[in-house]
Amino acid sequence: MDLSMVLSSPVNTTGRLVLCHGRTIRELPCLRDLARRGGSRTSGVDGGRRKAGAPYRWRSRGTGVGGEGEMGRKPNPSKPHSGGAASPRAARRTQPSPVFLGTALFVLGFVSLFTGHIVTDADWSRIRSRWRSKQVRNNEPINIWKSRYSNLYYGCSRRSSNFRSAVPENSSTGYLLIGTSGGLNQQRIGITDAVVVARILNATLVVPELDHHSFWKDDSDFSDIFDVDWFISYLSKDVTIVKRIPYEVMMSMDKLPWTMRAPRKSMPDFYIDEALQLTKFDYRLTNELDEELQKLRCRVNFHALRFTNSIQTLGEKLVRKLRIMSSRYVAVHLRFEPDMLAFSGCYYGGGDKERRELGEIRKRWDTLPELSAEDERSRGKCPLTPQEIGLMLRALGFSNDTYLYVASGEIYGGEETLQPLRDLFPNYYTKEMLAGDDLKPFLPFSSRLAAIDFIVCDGSDVFVTNNNGNMAKVLAGRRRYMGHKRTIRPNAKKLNLLFQRRKQMGWDIFSQKVKKVQRGLMGEPDDIRPGRDDFHEFPLSCICQRIPVNRSVTARAENL
Repeated sequence: MDLSMVLSSPVNTTGRLVLCHGRTIRELPCLRDLARRGGSRTSGVDGGRRKAGAPYRWRSRGTGVGGEGEMGRKPNPSKPHSGGAASPRAARRTQPSPVFLGTALFVLGFVSLFTGHIVTDADWSRIRSRWRSKQVRNNEPINIWKSRYSNLYYGCSRRSSNFRSAVPENSSTGYLLIGTSGGLNQQRIGITDAVVVARILNATLVVPELDHHSFWKDDSDFSDIFDVDWFISYLSKDVTIVKRIPYEVMMSMDKLPWTMRAPRKSMPDFYIDEALQLTKFDYRLTNELDEELQKLRCRVNFHALRFTNSIQTLGEKLVRKLRIMSSRYVAVHLRFEPDMLAFSGCYYGGGDKERRELGEIRKRWDTLPELSAEDERSRGKCPLTPQEIGLMLRALGFSNDTYLYVASGEIYGGEETLQPLRDLFPNYYTKEMLAGDDLKPFLPFSSRLAAIDFIVCDGSDVFVTNNNGNMAKVLAGRRRYMGHKRTIRPNAKKLNLLFQRRKQMGWDIFSQKVKKVQRGLMGEPDDIRPGRDDFHEFPLSCICQRIPVNRSVTARAENL
C-alpha cells in the first residue's frame, strides 16, 4: 500500500494555504510553526505508550527549534534547567545512608527466609489448580458446531469518553493518501491500519485507492466494494475522511512527496519520525498499540468497512439458500490455487509438470528464496490438499451429510483434485453453484468475488481455514469479535505425520489422534495467546466477558 501525505496549516497570517514538504515530518518548518502556534493541532506519539485517551505529543530529538525540548513547549526561564549539574551539597542530600541501605537489605533477606516458601507454594497451588482445570476441559468431548463458552464473550470496541474527537479538516496536519496492495483482505488490513495512522498524525484521510496492478488484476475502486459514505460517517468521530483532496491543495503542490517503505509492525512513533509517503503499507503497524487505538482498529475492520449493497445482498442470498437446505453448514477457505502453491514452495506429487508450472508462477516474486518442499511440509507450511481437509473434518466428527460451502478460486488440478473432497461430502457447494446468473456481473472482478465468499464464510456455523493468509486472519478475528463462532485452523505440522501413517492405523485410532492434535485450534476462547499472535486474528482489546448467572460456569470461564 502506498501512503503519502500533504501537510498543511489551515491558513497562515496572510490567509493562504501553507503546504509543507520535506523528507521527514520533523524537517517540515511550517509544521513546527504550527506546533508552536497551537500545540493541540499537532499531536503524535509519545514512545508508543501513553495513558488511554490522552493526547499524543510530538517529541524532538535533543533540543527542539528555538531551544524547545518538546514541540510547542518552551522552557520556563523562572525555573532552573533540569538537565544542569546539581550542586555538591544537593547531591549529598539526595544520597541515602549506607548504614540505612545495609540494614534494609538485611531485614528483607531475613524476612524472605520465612516467607519465600509460602509464596512459592501459593503460586504453585494456583498454577496446579489451573492446570488441573484445563486438563478436565481438555478431556471433555468437543461440540464441533459451537463452543459451550462462546456466549460468555462479545465484541466491545466503543470509544471511551476520554478519546478525543476527530480533528476537523481545516485544522488537521494535512491529507493522508494511501494506495493499497495485494488481494481484498490484505487491502482491508492496510486500510484499517491507515485509519489509525491518520489518527496518530491528526491528519485528514483521503478515501483509499485500491490495488489495480497486483496478481489479481482487479480494477475495482473503493466505492465498488465498500460503502464509502458509511465508511466516512461511521468514523467521523475518530478521523476526518474525505473522498478526494481539495483541488486548490493539489494545484499548490510544487513537487511529489517522497516515497519509502515502512518496516513491518512499525511502532506508532515511526510515522512521526520518518514517513511522508510509504509503499507496501499492509501490516505496517505493530500489534502493541494502546487499547483505544486497538479499539479504533476494530471499529474500522468490523463496523466501518461494510460491503456495497449489491455485494452484501448477493452474499446474504447465498447464506439463505444454504440455510433452507440445512439448518447449519461448514465453510472452507480451500486456498489451493496455483499462486498459493507456488508461493508456498510445496510439492504435491505432480512430477515434472507440477514443478515446471508452479516454478514459472513463482518467478513473479523476485524476493522469494529457494525452499525445500520436504522441509516446508515438515514445518507445517504447506496447505492441506482438498482430500486432507475432508479427512480432517470427517475425523473430527462431521458426517458425510454435512453441508459444505467451499470458498475458492481456480483449484490447481481442477475437478480431479476436488473429487476426493466431494466424495467425502456430497453436499458440496460453491458461489458459482448457488448464485447462477446472479454472479455474472461480478465475474470479471476477483475482489468482488472474494467479498461474496467472505460474507458466506462469515455466516457459517463453522469456518475452516487452510492457511495463515489474510482472509483466514481477518475472518477468524471477526468471528471471535462476533461471539466466538467456531473457527478451525488445521495443525498442518502434526496432521502431516498422521496422513503419512493413516494406512497403518484403523479409522477410530486416526480420528482420536486428529482430535488430539486439533486441541487448541478449534476456535475456543482459550485458543488465544496474548501477545503472541496477530491482532487482526486475535483482537483481544475488543473482546469482553459477560458475567454468567451460573457460578460453576463462571469458575470455568475464569480458567479460560
